[in-house]
Amino acid sequence: MVNKLLGFYELRDSSLPSIPWRTYTPGTTLDGDRLWTIRSAVMNGNDLNLPRLVGRPARESEQFADRLYRRLGDRGMVVYYPYFVAHQSGTLEVSLGSVTIEAVADDLWNLVSEHKLNVSLTFDADGHLTSSKGDREFLPRWLLQKLLGYARNVRSMFRDDLLEGRSVLLEWSLASDCAPESTSDAPETVGEPRLVFYEARTV
Repeated sequence: MVNKLLGFYELRDSSLPSIPWRTYTPGTTLDGDRLWTIRSAVMNGNDLNLPRLVGRPARESEQFADRLYRRLGDRGMVVYYPYFVAHQSGTLEVSLGSVTIEAVADDLWNLVSEHKLNVSLTFDADGHLTSSKGDREFLPRWLLQKLLGYARNVRSMFRDDLLEGRSVLLEWSLASDCAPESTSDAPETVGEPRLVFYEARTV
């Protein structure tokens, strides 16, 4: 059984492209020329909708992380990573017999918090589309093929969980790095957009 905490480690140690997260502890100093994201994970219990801070300046992020660290104590951990700008985001749910890709414009929170959805696509184990909802042209073909390719990696990584009848749910974004000295109101991007995974858990 994989919760958010284990999922962070699974992704970091996997062949999937993942965020460069680090563990936050009091006294950690964040680069003042960047925007930051603060996330949390717990050892046990409900790990859905945990507190988070996304795309905020260093000082505000440190203060939020300090409060969150004190709140969690030894029940979990706080992680931080440089903020990235999401162009498209969604979830990838992998089971033994199917793969479901859900996607939304911009940030993932539009899907998980605002319940917006541009497209939902379900494929069988061989990658053939079996059902769809929404705009089937929303995701570029290359991105769709990458997600399906990584679904095969996920089947290997979490084989035991899948054989027990569970599914693996991953969060992803097509993202660009945020330029140094960007503002949270008008972040600037640098580099080419890339696919990145930043959470995994079994459901």
